[in-house]
Amino acid sequence: MKGVISGKTIVCGIIGDPIEHSMSPVMHNAAFQALGLNYAYVPFKVKSLELRKAIEGIRGLNVRGVNVTIPHKVAVMQLLDRIDPLAEKIGAVNTIVNDGGILTGYNTDAAGFLQVLHERSIELEGKRVLLLGAGGAAHSIGNVLAAGNAKLVILNREQKISTLKDLAQRLAQSYGAEVKVEELTDENLKKAITDVDIMVNATSLGMSPDNDQTPVPAELLHANLIVFDIIYNPLPTRLLREAKAAGAMTIDGLEMLVQQGAVSFEKWTGKQAPVDIMRKSVESILRRNEK
Repeated sequence: MKGVISGKTIVCGIIGDPIEHSMSPVMHNAAFQALGLNYAYVPFKVKSLELRKAIEGIRGLNVRGVNVTIPHKVAVMQLLDRIDPLAEKIGAVNTIVNDGGILTGYNTDAAGFLQVLHERSIELEGKRVLLLGAGGAAHSIGNVLAAGNAKLVILNREQKISTLKDLAQRLAQSYGAEVKVEELTDENLKKAITDVDIMVNATSLGMSPDNDQTPVPAELLHANLIVFDIIYNPLPTRLLREAKAAGAMTIDGLEMLVQQGAVSFEKWTGKQAPVDIMRKSVESILRRNEK
C-alpha cells in the first residue's frame, strides 16, 4: 500500500504563505513511506485573511495535523482549542494536532534549534547573540537563547517594532534575560554585529525564490562570528556563502527543519521518526538544486 492514496489515507500538511519553497512534503512523505504508514502530507497556501477558514477546514476535513509556517505562527494561536505550555510560553505555534476536532498547538522549532546547537557543542552561557526577526521562529529561538543565559540583541523591521518589544518583555519576564531591541537598520546592524559571538537570521530574507537577498551586507561579516541562517532553501543561502567567505563558522537551516519535523511526525503518528531518511530526502533535492 506504500504510496497509494485510499479512503483510509490520513492527511497531514503545512499551511503558510509563501509555501512553494517548502521541503516539508518531501521530508514527511519519505518518512511515512519508510515506515509503511498510510499517511499523505500536502502543502496548503493560506493567505492571512483566510487563516480562520483554513483552521476550520482542518476540523471539517478531519486533517490529522499540520505544520504552520510564515506568517501564521503567532496569529494561529487564537484560533486553536488548546495550547501546549511551552508554545504558550514561547508565544508561537508551528505544529497543530487534531484529536477528534480538538486542535492543540505545539512548538517544535525550539527543540529543533536547541538540538542543532548541542550537536555542535555550542554553549550559550554568557554568549552575545544577535537575532534578526520577530516572527514565530524568532520567538522560539529567542526562548532557547534566553533560557541558555545568552545576552540578546534583537533587530527587526520598523513595522514590527511593537511585536519586537512584546518579545523582549516576554523573555525578560520568563528568564530574567538581558535583551536589547532595535529597528533593523544599516546603522544598528553595523553597531550590533561588531560585538556579538553568534548571529541568527530568523527572517525570510534570502529564502527561495529570492535567493539573491540577504539581511546582512557582506562587508559586515567577520571571522569571529558563528552565523546560523534558519532558511534551508536555498542551501546554502547568500548570507551563509558570504559568511563562509569572511571566515565565519556557518550553520544552515536543514538540521533544524529535520529535528523539528521529527517531533511533529511523532505527535501525529505515535511512531519514532526516521530522522536519517527525513534528512536525506530533503538534502538530495537541495543539493541537486545547487548545481
